Amino acid sequence: MRGPGNPPAGGAPKAISFAEAFRFWLKLGFISFGGPAGQIAIMHQELVERRRWISEKRFLHALNYCMVLPGPEAQQLATYIGWLMHRTWGGVVAGALFVLPSLFILIALSWIYIAFGNTMLVAGLFFGIKPAVTAIVLQAAHRIGTRALKGPVPWAIAAAALLAMLVFNTPFPAIVIVAGLIGALHGRFSPASYKAGGGHGAAGNSYGPALIDDATPTPPHARFTSGRLALTVVAAALLWLGPMGTLTALCGWDHTLTQMGWFFTKAALLTFGGAYAVLPYVYQGAVADFKWLTPTQMIDGLALGESTPGPLIMVVAFVGFVGGYVQALFGPEQMFLAGAVAACVVTWFTFLPSFLFILAGGPLVESTHGNIRFTAPLAAITAAVVGVIVNLALFFGYHVFWPAGFGGGFDWVSALIAVGAAVALLRFKRNVTHVIGACAFLGLAVKLAGA
Repeated sequence: MRGPGNPPAGGAPKAISFAEAFRFWLKLGFISFGGPAGQIAIMHQELVERRRWISEKRFLHALNYCMVLPGPEAQQLATYIGWLMHRTWGGVVAGALFVLPSLFILIALSWIYIAFGNTMLVAGLFFGIKPAVTAIVLQAAHRIGTRALKGPVPWAIAAAALLAMLVFNTPFPAIVIVAGLIGALHGRFSPASYKAGGGHGAAGNSYGPALIDDATPTPPHARFTSGRLALTVVAAALLWLGPMGTLTALCGWDHTLTQMGWFFTKAALLTFGGAYAVLPYVYQGAVADFKWLTPTQMIDGLALGESTPGPLIMVVAFVGFVGGYVQALFGPEQMFLAGAVAACVVTWFTFLPSFLFILAGGPLVESTHGNIRFTAPLAAITAAVVGVIVNLALFFGYHVFWPAGFGGGFDWVSALIAVGAAVALLRFKRNVTHVIGACAFLGLAVKLAGA
């Protein structure tokens, strides 16, 4: 029995209307759990295997585009496929609906957290979730490391990045720039050390004829023209300058909302390697520099991001909400409004570059894909990201296992929960959402037992 959007047996699907695609992208926004890997798997199952809107080869080709761009690759993949099917508005709708459900859910959960976080129920749930987050970050380092650390040079770059951040507190942008330069030099003198491609393998499966099949010509709107590139860049610049100029005019450059917009614009341009790569930069700025939230709140925000649909980088909405709420930007009577506005501001400035990279840069990335001058710096940056993520895990572990600092006691219960979560993730390959849920209920049980 065929459901909506399913192709007829043995044939290619008919043309998909914009309305039908809209319904699918909206559904995807509510079911996209599991981080980038889980989200990409969901899209592959729905779009390649079941609905056959795009072939396996074209799907992986699009994914490889997104892998070489900064930003959340799963959200960019949805944007790319939507753009390929229904032009610019198709890409905008697909990418926006991937984010908006998560934004609204996180605003609601952030308010519950900040307003009622001291209750036994909320405190107990987060007592179990925090150690799980530490294990999840270690899993991310392992997952990226197994792909990126192949050879002594990537290992050395990763170790240097870890030491630079752990010992010298080097800013994340500086680590990215230095790693890219090292990769460019190494790629020039030892090109055989780098393999071209996105690392997702060749397309070897066929699920029948697809709407966008292997031999389907690239539609005219997806071909590179200098005029279309210029128009897209100008439009994106206006969409950035308009809100930033308005915030500066109304609030001033030093106001929290303006600084959030500027800070998360820079963060969006540094997300090579996924959300875990940029989180160290976010906590450096949001926690240490601007003090929009505490280290404990940052860990809690990552836990919320892991347990809700949408890109993990949506944790920035939590950062914005807490910063706006706690600082009562609109006065003590409008704290929820301040938090919600701040969450929307940081989401806008975080994701706007992703749309630009796909709508303007997709054809350009295709022309450079496989070029060693492009892939070698990216590979070195990815190696540095592994060291940065390990540093993030150490940061979280310190605040979870020694909540009062090294001078206080060691939290053995949290450590045991973290070990159990790590075993479940790394040894038994359990779903992240399931692990977080189990740890949350375990933490609640511990708190209730000790109450």
